[in-house]
Formats: sequence, structure tokens, C-alpha cells
Amino acid sequence: MGLSKYPSKVNLPQSNPGCVTVLEYLIKKFPGISPDIWRARIVDSKVHWLNNEPITLMTPYRPQGCVCYYREVEQEPVIPFEERILFQDDHVLLVFKPHFLPVTPGGKYVEECLQNRLRRRTGVDELQALHRLDRETAGLVLFSVNPKTRPQYHDLFASRTIHKTYQAVAEVGEVSGIIGKEWKISNRIVKSDPRFTMKITSGEANAHSTIKCLTERGGQGLFELLPISGKTHQLRLHMMSLGWPILHDRFYPVLQPESSDDYTRPLQLLAKRLQYIDPITCEHRDFVVDEELIINP
Repeated sequence: MGLSKYPSKVNLPQSNPGCVTVLEYLIKKFPGISPDIWRARIVDSKVHWLNNEPITLMTPYRPQGCVCYYREVEQEPVIPFEERILFQDDHVLLVFKPHFLPVTPGGKYVEECLQNRLRRRTGVDELQALHRLDRETAGLVLFSVNPKTRPQYHDLFASRTIHKTYQAVAEVGEVSGIIGKEWKISNRIVKSDPRFTMKITSGEANAHSTIKCLTERGGQGLFELLPISGKTHQLRLHMMSLGWPILHDRFYPVLQPESSDDYTRPLQLLAKRLQYIDPITCEHRDFVVDEELIINP
């Protein structure tokens, strides 16, 4: 049994969704986890408030309360790729995340996630991811190491004053004249079924990207992707909307059956560059990872 050393946190909504106890909310919030598992966790003192006050089976729902719990899995896969620390100061840490490694605990991953690996490696238990990449995506991830300055870095993402550049490879077939061409995509992305997927639907646009073809060879294209908004799976859906799903995407356009990871076929999506004005030092930061996506020779 894998049990996380570090708690996961969930904030109870101000508006009570009809729950009398914290237990009722957790059961409703996480339908994939058996109610008996939540009861056992609470009885075993593995669920508590942020101030370490224990939560019991009858603890009443507390609007805006922060509940801490400890993720556990029966058998956790080991991801055979290493992260690389690229930059660190008193406030942030910048890391290259390999394909297949989740940023934070989720699903069957507890200790095998980038955040917990880095906490063990650096000894900084307060280290926290400031944003996310899909588990299948490789590239740059920024972490906060100082809780006192963390809100200023969160504001970079909330205000969209941090600029992210991605690269992707897709099969483009016999199409011609796309090198240097640019597409501005705006549409509406919402949750789909199953709940870990997203879909494009009608309505007011909430997802915006600019996509440019950098080069093409042998029926494959290398694209530069600039997300303006930050919806889940946005770039994967926007490439699909052009008719060129990202190479080795197991979610889009058709969800593939669940199976073990094929480490020889990583999703060809890379978070290549991060640019921002540091809110503490006022320095211009421009980080570019040296990893490259390769199209057909």
C-alpha cells in the first residue's frame, strides 16, 4: 500500500451542496472512491482540518473549511524517467518534467509525482506546484518554495502575465503550404464524459490559442502553440480542431482503452518556454528547455 507523506487538500464550498457532514461531502465529491474507504480513513485519523484538528464521521460540514487527507494506492507504478532542476532561488524552482510523470498526486500516483519527488530531493516540504501539465506532456513546470511569496507567483497565472510556449508534432499527410501559417483559435471547452476528458461545444468562447506551423517533413508537422487561456486539454483539442491531433494522443480524437503506458510512444507535446516578470525581483525571466520534438527525418 502506498501512502502519501504529504496531505492533499480540498476546500469546502461556501454554498453547501446539501451535505450535513464532511464525510457526506467527500463521498459526493469523489465518486470514484468507495464510501467505506472514506470512513476507514476518518476512523484511522487520516482526515483532518488544515490546523490538524481531527475530522470524525459526524463532523459537520464547515463552509470554506480546508480538509486534508492522505492519498493511498494499492500498487504504484514507478516512472523510469528523471526530472531535471533548471533554476532555483529563494522563491521558485523551475523543473523539466519528463513524459508520463504527474505533477501532483492523482489516481494511482502518490509518491511517483513531480511535486513529491522534488520535496524528497530538496527537503523543502512546503514546495508547491504553481501550475500543471498533463501527465503525458513533458516540459517546464514552475514551483513555489516560499509560502510567503507564493501568492505573488500565483497572480502571474491568474492575471495571465506569464507567457507559455509549447511545441507539438502531428500527422499532416499530404497537405502543402502550411509552413509559417498561423491559426487563431477561439471556442468553448467544457467537461465531457468520462469526466477526465473535455470537449468543444457551442457557446461563448472560453479557450483561446495561437498555433503556427514551424516546419513539415515526411507527412508530419512541427507546430508552435501559444495558449492565451488555460483550459484543461486546450492545446490537444485545438490541434484536433485543425484536423491534426497531436501524435500519440490517447484521448483525442478517440479515447483509447485503458492500458499500461507505452514509453516508446509519448504524447508529442512539450512545454518549451516560460516568460514573465518576476514579481519579487522585477527581473525578466525567459526560460527555454533544450529538449526537442523530432519529426520524420
